[in-house]
Amino acid sequence: MGRLDPAVAEVRRAVREGLFDLVAGARVVVACSGGADSLALAAAAVFEGRKAGWVVSGATVDHRLQAGSADVAERVVGQLLALGCESTVVLPVAVAVDESGPEAAARSARYSALQGHALPLEATVLLGHTLDDQAETVLLGLARGSGLRSLAGMAGNRSCFRRPLLSVRRASTRRMCEVLALDAWDDPHNADRRYARARVRHDVLPVLERELGPGVAEALARTATLARHDSDALNALGRELYDQAHTLRPDSADPGQLLDVDSLSRALPALRWRALRFAAMAAGAPGNDLSAAHIQAIDRLITSWRGQAAIDLPGHVVATRRGRVLSFEVGAP
Repeated sequence: MGRLDPAVAEVRRAVREGLFDLVAGARVVVACSGGADSLALAAAAVFEGRKAGWVVSGATVDHRLQAGSADVAERVVGQLLALGCESTVVLPVAVAVDESGPEAAARSARYSALQGHALPLEATVLLGHTLDDQAETVLLGLARGSGLRSLAGMAGNRSCFRRPLLSVRRASTRRMCEVLALDAWDDPHNADRRYARARVRHDVLPVLERELGPGVAEALARTATLARHDSDALNALGRELYDQAHTLRPDSADPGQLLDVDSLSRALPALRWRALRFAAMAAGAPGNDLSAAHIQAIDRLITSWRGQAAIDLPGHVVATRRGRVLSFEVGAP
């Protein structure tokens, strides 16, 4: 028996460790685009699933944004079945591009479709993001200047989604596909420099590695892990502040989104900003569209109050200060 290739062993180990808590009979859906990362993930999930007793199936999303996307999806279906997935499905998703841009719109539509598929099955969805993807995400977050939340990168586990390959380099998934003779598809969008992530992948990170030395991607991924731990702790404290500042409407049992200014003004900015973000989102503002500039503008209603006008937020939410109360309400579209 030949020696197991290190890349195959690494990917399988990452899947095994990332899904250690799943019991026999647990349903696992591998989200697969046909690229090297998700194909390697599918192969490892099937292998580990046989030993652990998981029910492993596959799903591929057809965004219909490229000519021939249906053919690519059918090819992925065949690959997943050949790998040993018990079943597979194509999820056709229409993408409505809004002010968030095509990348964000496609991502949101993809996650929504995968979650909708997984929930009735009570399944865990595996995503093939690697350490390289995490490093790119941290750099993009730095460019946006969105603070600790962006530096925290992608979560390993969230809702029904898991990313077991965040400790694995992209080179390992490509090597695994070569060893197992898996024909990976290269999405042309990944090389299209009109997209910020493609520019980071092909231009920015190679320059950093060349000028600063190897290990930049690993350092960025470590930063994401540390930042996520800190962000989770601050979010918990910010939630406590939000709960403390939350006040009832005087004429109704409906709590609405009214916050006591005095409670907020005594808090540290890092916690106050989080409480304000929670309040805005609870009122209906989309979290992905709330920027640091929005939160800072609301914060000035507390720290620099001089009768300013209401603050317009995404989702038609309006933040207004009246006396010692800060309100978040949905205004006219």
